[in-house]
Amino acid sequence: MELKDKYSIQDLIDIVVRLRRPDGCPWDKVQTHQSIKKSMIEETYEAIDALDSGDDHAFANELGDVLLQVVFHSVMADERGAFGFDDVVKEICTKLITRHTHVFGKDKAGNEEEALSNWEKNKKKEKNIGTYTGVLKDVPKHLPALMRAEKIQKKARGFGFDWDDISGALAKVREETDELAAAAGGSAEHAREEYGDLLFSVVNLGRFLGADPETALTAASNKFIGRFEKMEELAVKDGADLAKLTLDEMDAYWEKAKCEENII
Repeated sequence: MELKDKYSIQDLIDIVVRLRRPDGCPWDKVQTHQSIKKSMIEETYEAIDALDSGDDHAFANELGDVLLQVVFHSVMADERGAFGFDDVVKEICTKLITRHTHVFGKDKAGNEEEALSNWEKNKKKEKNIGTYTGVLKDVPKHLPALMRAEKIQKKARGFGFDWDDISGALAKVREETDELAAAAGGSAEHAREEYGDLLFSVVNLGRFLGADPETALTAASNKFIGRFEKMEELAVKDGADLAKLTLDEMDAYWEKAKCEENII
């Protein structure tokens, strides 16, 4: 296949079909929906990294990888007579029209909240969800745990099941912290359960702070790496091997690194 300056979605489909042929790529032709399902998650995160980098070329490149996952699954589904790429496009176009009844129908939406309300109403009707619990169960189980917890809490808030203000969320975090401390000396299973409760309550607190848990934890992890790097630089400057220091000695370098960041 000749390289071109411009390709169509059909070109991409044709390339994947060619790769899947018996005389195609040894790797591509043996893949299944199950074998590559994690790739869709990985490629999505790589696209988000590229977006945050501010590099539009890298972002376009990674979005291409995400699109490849959609086409790859569509081609494999077509091979077994289930559905094809055109069916995927039909599904998403139908969904966008039927859920945006405030644009393509008779509903009204004067702000984002009303638009989301219409979306959720139409989604429940489409999926035949008749209970409030059903709405919570509809949150995908394969979402990252923090993200899933936040979505579940937001759904529950929509039913009125939520704290009135941040004080209730703060009190719950303290309560769960105390329960974890009490459980720490007992069975490991109970301690893990209380740990999960604490994490769930911290995510809840984040909603009142306007803090996305995934973003906040990512920032904290990046801060830890940056501070650890500075700690190591200070140790090396003193001729010390970080791994051979005592915990107290490493703590001293850690505090010095914090001071150099003007962190109190």
